[in-house]
Amino acid sequence: MKEFLQKAKESSRVVATLSTAIKNKTLLEFADALEENSCFIIEENIKDMKLAKQLDLSTAMQDRLYLNDSRIQDMANAIRQIASQTEPVGRILDGWLTKDNLNIQKVSIPIGVIAIIYESRPNVTSDTAALCFKSGNVCVLKGGKEAENSNRAIAKIIQDVLEKNNLPKEIVSLLPDSSREGVAKLIVEDKYVDLIVPRGGEALIKFITQNSSIPVIKHDKGVCHTFIDKDANATKSINIVINAKCQRPSACNSLETLLIHEEIASYILPGIQEELSAHGTILKGCPKTLEYIKIAPAKEEDFDIEYLENILNIKVVENLNEAIDHISKHGSGHSEAILSENYTAINKFLNEVDAACVYANASTRFTDGGEFGLGAEVGISTNKLHSRGPMGINDLTTFKYKIYGQGQVRTK
Repeated sequence: MKEFLQKAKESSRVVATLSTAIKNKTLLEFADALEENSCFIIEENIKDMKLAKQLDLSTAMQDRLYLNDSRIQDMANAIRQIASQTEPVGRILDGWLTKDNLNIQKVSIPIGVIAIIYESRPNVTSDTAALCFKSGNVCVLKGGKEAENSNRAIAKIIQDVLEKNNLPKEIVSLLPDSSREGVAKLIVEDKYVDLIVPRGGEALIKFITQNSSIPVIKHDKGVCHTFIDKDANATKSINIVINAKCQRPSACNSLETLLIHEEIASYILPGIQEELSAHGTILKGCPKTLEYIKIAPAKEEDFDIEYLENILNIKVVENLNEAIDHISKHGSGHSEAILSENYTAINKFLNEVDAACVYANASTRFTDGGEFGLGAEVGISTNKLHSRGPMGINDLTTFKYKIYGQGQVRTK
């Protein structure tokens, strides 16, 4: 492990100093190579899918794992979008002259070696490799065992492009020991690794945050809410709810709990039930909800669950304050939305709800690096420090101070 990480650390000095032109050229070659080798990737992905079915993985896990030509095309296009973005390294973030006439500049630089630990999604391999490369970082990737063949295929294709360009293949590496013990060894190697980004289940996140000696930016669970205010447009609201829950229930930004103002509940709930039932959504409701529609009762603990399935909790609340209180108690700090035509209510919700992304009259499904125009994301941070929300290339940089003098010495 130490030898592997030492090579990664050494490679970080190479990638940190690459020109924008070289990085962009190499990224475009990453994208082309994925498309040219799509048959190979799909062949390896089929192996993973067969194992997933044998292991009876959840529908959500299998959907995240699955690759086809269209999804590989999306992966390639995400890399091209990353290549087209403004150079994140070397930006002058601030600058000033001191009383001693020192010229101080605060300049963005790469973080160094970033380890990303994730489950199921093979596209994370290509997304994070591209984002780290563009931002001048080395990435050490630890995917889930269920995606082992797919991840190896994608990593090999990218490493072949690196070597073709006379760059160290260790710039993008898969962790050689993918066991839990391997992860335990990785997260204490603070001499070689500068940042850990875990994406995955609650148990994985908890284990890493409690045991890592390396700074962690976590991609935690997404218990996302949408609140339909009494001043909401009913037609618009139903369309947004359907999109937020049903477009891709396995996504971390999908809707898990719908909150409805009691003044509009009797009017809007039957229509919501009809539309969601047509999409096969399993509904669970609080006692007040059950007064208006016949669905399964929700337990208190249901409101803390990230289903990642086509299941939705519904709760009728007395007012906006109760909605905000419910989100404060049960939300995971990911994405929350209000549907209303009342500017005062919207402003209160956006200011008081504590989450990485807060929406007015839009689906929480937009919490995504690609949708934000970032090309892709390393993860959706639910941290409050360093980075929050979709983590793009600028979030993979830190800074240093460059101080220019003309012979000054300190006198006191």
